[in-house]
Amino acid sequence: DLLLSNSCIPFLGSTEGLDFRTLLLDEERGRLLAGAKDHIFLLNLVDVNKNVKKIYWPAAKEKVELCKLAGKDAHTECANFIRVLQPYNRTHVYVCGTGAFHPLCGYIELG
Repeated sequence: DLLLSNSCIPFLGSTEGLDFRTLLLDEERGRLLAGAKDHIFLLNLVDVNKNVKKIYWPAAKEKVELCKLAGKDAHTECANFIRVLQPYNRTHVYVCGTGAFHPLCGYIELG
């Protein structure tokens, strides 16, 4: 219904089946951060398909192999699913992902 009424703009960058898990709204800068499978997106609130910035952050290959050896599904469980996007200060966001069952965290400079 939303598409038919032209009251929304679908995000075209999600065609890869990225499995979005967490969002962080930055109203001050007019941006939306979206955490997904192996990716973090920085989107423009006015048009989510304009000037999309993307960080590719996969789990380490050895962690993915350990995950598969433990009997987990390589496509649905053995990846770095971004679970935490938390403002740290005016210039950085704290980010954490599952890291193929070996969690990892870091900071993103928003610049």
